[in-house]
Amino acid sequence: MNSNRSATIEVPPPERIPALPRPPSIHVPVLSDEVVRWMAPAPGAVLVDGTLGGGGHTRALAERVAPGGTVIALDRDPAAVDAACQTLAHLPVVAVHASFAELPEVLAEFDVADIDGVLLDLGLSSDQLADPQRGFSFDAEGPLDLRFDPSAGEPAWRLLDRLSAVHLADVIYQYGEERYSRRIARAVVERRQQGRPVRTAADLAALVRRCIPRRGRHDRIDPATRTFQALRIAVNDELKALEVALRRIPTCLREGGRLAVISFHSLEDRRVKAAFRDDPRWRVLTKRPVRPAEDEIGRNPRARSAKLRVADRRPSPPDFPL
Repeated sequence: MNSNRSATIEVPPPERIPALPRPPSIHVPVLSDEVVRWMAPAPGAVLVDGTLGGGGHTRALAERVAPGGTVIALDRDPAAVDAACQTLAHLPVVAVHASFAELPEVLAEFDVADIDGVLLDLGLSSDQLADPQRGFSFDAEGPLDLRFDPSAGEPAWRLLDRLSAVHLADVIYQYGEERYSRRIARAVVERRQQGRPVRTAADLAALVRRCIPRRGRHDRIDPATRTFQALRIAVNDELKALEVALRRIPTCLREGGRLAVISFHSLEDRRVKAAFRDDPRWRVLTKRPVRPAEDEIGRNPRARSAKLRVADRRPSPPDFPL
């Protein structure tokens, strides 16, 4: 991706908010009963939760693989790994700071030859949304960071600093499917040229809302949603990580082992659907995606857009390139 460094204005990020003692997770796992039903955890099984998050799915699986089984739980967010080491210490869980795209390397480190199942929940954790220093919430006054791993890559505010209006519009349209991407990108660059670059989530959300015509008062989606999604995907390279994982996970599963993926927007779901359809190593078990029931959506509105797809591992064709 090209950048327009000549327009960069170096302004320090806002002062960081003092860290508070870590509260218990507030994240509510989506489709938890359905995950347990499709993953079918049994005593002695070795499973992987590739997106540990608040630990809800990990807990549900770990409670069912004992005795003798293990859940290896991965997350790019070190805060999620640290929390799991405290809250899941009594369960057969191994928490690892890693991306699910690195699963073969993680299993090699633990000398695990193959596993019985993998779960990927591609949604954003409520704990991340609640942390004002991460920038995931539209109202956060901390830095517009949006990284899952704050120690890797560049924060979103730096991305806004270095991209030209054309390239920023491309990012917002490609990863957010936002029809007003050009208008938003021009507004960001104009602010930058005026010496008032966007630095906080609240600042960006307000700018985006001014760029998008008002819709009906009952619209449930904040106008800033698609832009935040696009920037988050860009700074974390989420779609590439998913594509890499979908290619590599079959080599980690025993024959008949299952992969379950929960996605929350069409960019993710299309990739999962295509991988399950086009890779001969998969046998699709869910002809249509599993959706949350109305009572779950009532309890947890963030479940509204969730889709669960499940496939199991077939033997590799003799001429399949590994």
